[in-house]
Order: sequence, then C-alpha cells, then structure tokens
Amino acid sequence: MKRVITTACLLLSLFSAKLIEAKAPIQVFVLAGQSNMEGQGVVDLDHEEYYNGGKGTLNSVIESDKSGRYRHVIDGRSNYLKRDDVFVRFETRQGLKTGGLSIGFTGYPGQHHIGPEFQFGHVIGNEIRKPVLLIKTAWGGKSLYKDFRPPLSGGITGEYYTRMLREVDEALANIQEENLELAGRRYEISGFVWFQGWNDMYDEGARNEYAINLANLILGVREALDRPELPVVVGELGNGGSDTSDNMQSIRDAQRTATLDPRLNGNVRFVQTHQFARPADQSPNVGHAHHWFGNAESYFLIGDAFGKAMLDLLKR
Repeated sequence: MKRVITTACLLLSLFSAKLIEAKAPIQVFVLAGQSNMEGQGVVDLDHEEYYNGGKGTLNSVIESDKSGRYRHVIDGRSNYLKRDDVFVRFETRQGLKTGGLSIGFTGYPGQHHIGPEFQFGHVIGNEIRKPVLLIKTAWGGKSLYKDFRPPLSGGITGEYYTRMLREVDEALANIQEENLELAGRRYEISGFVWFQGWNDMYDEGARNEYAINLANLILGVREALDRPELPVVVGELGNGGSDTSDNMQSIRDAQRTATLDPRLNGNVRFVQTHQFARPADQSPNVGHAHHWFGNAESYFLIGDAFGKAMLDLLKR
C-alpha cells in the first residue's frame, strides 16, 4: 500500500483541534545521539529480499492495528498527517530538513523512515498547548567516550559534542527563517533527550567511563544552554531486548547510574527500551540488529516512552 503526506486544514485537523496559546513561546526539545536517534524505522519499503516483504514497517503496523494505538498519525484516507503545531529541524548529510512533524525526518533521503522524534513529537504536541520545535543532532557510529566527549571529562573535547551544541545554536538563531509559522515568537529550551551507546559498548575504557561521561555531558549541555535544571531523558541501549551481552548490559547499567548522579539534581529520567525490541523475522532489516532491525514499531514505542517521560519531568 502506498501512502502520501497530507496537511489537513485547520478546522478538520485532529491536531489543530486544541488551541495554541496566542504568541506562546516555542517549546524547544533537543534530541541527540547516534544512528538510532537519526532514525532507522522503515515506513513503506517492502521489497521481498531487501526489506523482508515489508514486515515491521510503519505501514504494516498501522494496517494490523486493531487497538487504534497507531492510527492518530494518518487521516481518513490513510495518508500520513503533517502537524502544524510541532516542527522538526535536522541537519543531515543530504542537507537541512525542516517542517511540520511527519515521516521522513531521518538521515535518509525521501520519506521512508522514522526515528524516535516521530511519536515523541506527537506525545509532546498533544499535551502542550504551545508550538513545539524538535532539534535533532545525531550521527551514526559515534561514541560518547571520544566523539561526544564533554569538556568536564578532561582530554580532548569530542568533535560531535561541539558540533551538537553548534547545531542547536544555529537552529535557535534561525527559527523564524526556517519556520515561517513560528515568526514573532520567542523560545524556551524545555528538554534534552539522549539515545546512544552502541559504539561505547565495544571498548573497555568507554564502558568504564560511560556513567561519568554521560553525567558530565548532561551538565555541559545544561551549562551551554543556560538551563541548569533542564529536564533530561536518557534512553536505554535496548537493542536485542532482554537477551543481552555483558558489554551491552554494562552500558545499560551505566546509563541508569548516570541519571542518578547527585550533581544532576534528580531532574533526569532513565527510560528502558529493551521491551520494544521485535524479532528479526518480523522486521524489514533482518541483518541490522544495531538498528533494531529497522522495525518501525520499535522506534514508535521508543519515542512514545521518551515523550511520556519528558512530560512527567515537565510537570515537576
């Protein structure tokens, strides 16, 4: 089945049924990490050999959905909706992607993939009566130990730590030019989401330092954004589900430990994700364990959990 994106008119759109406060400040959330934050969930690719016949794609998940849990992302004609109250900004290798939240805000060209931002944006947008901007800063194959290494950890500051903050600054400086719908509004940085860990799993030094490095990264981001109490969600390295290696479990434990660091003042939430893993034979990318086998339901549920955790932190 083929789907296209449609922008429903204001009066008919499910998402515009809620009134956005006039000139309310834009709520900005930064979503950072490596390739799984970039987004690997397949939407509609269904080649029998290369995508396992479309098993585990977003299309197939919605088609088999009897509970209605996933159908809020499409209209009455089964076209993917484009939100007019939640916007995404992602600098990819192919160029800048900006616009209303829908499918396609990943590192791939076209509109054939989703990442955690997809359902995260729906959860946040459905609850907050203010415009929302999601700034994605993510690159595949990058470690916290080296590439995202924060200044507080000593040694050479990671290139992608610096680049992450630079891209956030650029996004904030160009909000109105890149999203005309947001013109005339100020912004508030409301939250930070971290989803990473795969590369650190393979290095003993990286595993041993992961907890302190992650806590230091959070402190550094808060300082750079001038938000010392910024709510932070840390997503578990959940690939493979409960059947995990010792090295992966080490990273999972370190991620949880980092969120309990007393320097962070408790406004950080560790979110388990391993329960969202789906079998390879029920997914489009059967050989890509590092990318959750490309299963769109996994990425959808991860984003859902991140969004709900963030809302809990915002209510404190």
